[in-house]
Amino acid sequence: METLAPASLPGARLPTLLSVVVPVFNEEGVVQHFHTSMSRILDEIGCPAEIVFVDDGSSDGTVRDVEALRDADPRIALLSLSRNFGKEIALTAGIDHARGEVIVVIDVDLQDPPELIKAFIAQWQAGNDVVYGQRIERDGETATKKLTAFLFYRTMRKLSRVDIPADTGDFRLMSRRAVDALKLCREQHRFMKGLFAWVGFKQCAVRYHREARVAGTTKFNYWKLWNFALEGITSFSTAPLKVATYVGFLTAAFAFVYLIWIVGKTLLFGDPVQGYPSLMAVVLMLGGIQLVTIGILGEYVGRMFDETKGRPLYLLKQLLPAQAVEEVHTDLFAGLTGRPAHAVVEARTPVR
Repeated sequence: METLAPASLPGARLPTLLSVVVPVFNEEGVVQHFHTSMSRILDEIGCPAEIVFVDDGSSDGTVRDVEALRDADPRIALLSLSRNFGKEIALTAGIDHARGEVIVVIDVDLQDPPELIKAFIAQWQAGNDVVYGQRIERDGETATKKLTAFLFYRTMRKLSRVDIPADTGDFRLMSRRAVDALKLCREQHRFMKGLFAWVGFKQCAVRYHREARVAGTTKFNYWKLWNFALEGITSFSTAPLKVATYVGFLTAAFAFVYLIWIVGKTLLFGDPVQGYPSLMAVVLMLGGIQLVTIGILGEYVGRMFDETKGRPLYLLKQLLPAQAVEEVHTDLFAGLTGRPAHAVVEARTPVR
């Protein structure tokens, strides 16, 4: 592991409470490895902490494993979503319910080293509100995956109006005020890497070497990665709409020039227009461009439709707070809904 930040700042204060948010989905047998590594790091840091596991509708024994760990470690909290909502929503749920002065987001597979949290805290002590891990190498990934990730981040930087750092994932530390700002963003289609950058505040990178998975398998295939990339581009850029407009203008200009050439050739040289093959090729090309343009428009209209429905981002099936945290929270919205902690506890606007 390589890092370009100190592991601590002598004399600087530690967070009053450190929350570690960990989304999990079908990670039976992996959470134990993660807990062993994370517990060691939290013990070394020495400040009060909670580990918030967010189960995204797992169908294996993930919840059972987390509950067993919680029985032995009072720092563990468990949020179980009512179904599989996707990683971005699971991250949102965990961040909504994290109670720390400082919140760290990390994956359970240990590709992102928990040891780096010490360097994150040092940068927070130096005055940064957001400290993100920036990958130098990506072990355990295919050349195709590395190439597509490289192209995606560079494309996003070119198209987006938000400066999204290259080669970064969800692994990062956020101050309480950055988290409170993030919780104001309640759009249905969530691209968290973009939202992390959008909230602004003082941010810095800590570079590191990303390891291969310690156990289990990734839940992302290439189709899911494609949809994820599409989500990111359409959430933070209108460039596809502009491209469709430019292509339309260019196609119209080409068709106009071609028409003049055909008419002039026929009038001057008496050369008749060639038969149906050329006509069919032009029609198919124009039809294809129109369908692509309609598809691009449909992506944005569909997102507008989802936003107007006003549905909650997620529903909680179970909420088990960390027993070690002095102030025990049950239902964040019990005062408004009168419902028990295991009922629906998500609202469009978070209550703080």
